[in-house]
Amino acid sequence: MRDKKRIRRSIEGLQRIKTWQLVILLILACFLAATFLRLNNIGMVERRNAVITADEAGNDDITIQRLYDLQQHVASHMNTDLGRGVYLEGSYTRDIEAWQSERYGEANPNGNIYKLAQDVCAPQFNYYSAAYLQCTTSELEKYPAANEYADDTGKPRLETYIHDFASPTWSPDFAGWSIVLCVLLALWIVVRLVTLGVLSLMLRRHYRGA
Repeated sequence: MRDKKRIRRSIEGLQRIKTWQLVILLILACFLAATFLRLNNIGMVERRNAVITADEAGNDDITIQRLYDLQQHVASHMNTDLGRGVYLEGSYTRDIEAWQSERYGEANPNGNIYKLAQDVCAPQFNYYSAAYLQCTTSELEKYPAANEYADDTGKPRLETYIHDFASPTWSPDFAGWSIVLCVLLALWIVVRLVTLGVLSLMLRRHYRGA
């Protein structure tokens, strides 16, 4: 008889908080988590765009600072993965142009083949771009002198202009803690349902045995 009363009290205690109330709380927590995760990602996109803008402007000091800001944000917030990283196209095109000018310009013992390449490509483009760079490179490769420097170690390497930073799987920010809340609420609901089921089964067995 005492066991029956204890089981009933346990069931009544669990039923004070309704399952539907917990489900509503879980939905709200999931909404908050999704919102904070999106804000983290938006913050990453804004900082990445700031890096690209500074790089296009040609200000190396500001570009470095923006890269540092991006790294700090990505490293301390979840859902900020950069995908393929951020490519400093402006810096690369400027550096490769300077390298080509030095290697194939006036200092070249075989003549200024860089100027010859520019004469071909410049009329086709209104500004210096990746397409213009590709055109210049293709033109330079047509001249025997260009092949002499094909393996030059001083040539800017494209991969060094791509920066990527690791984003944590979980971070102790609003997004991270809201996800923890979602998990706890989900576990609470599952444990509650399992416990109620077990107690109800035990109560039925007691009635059958009575």
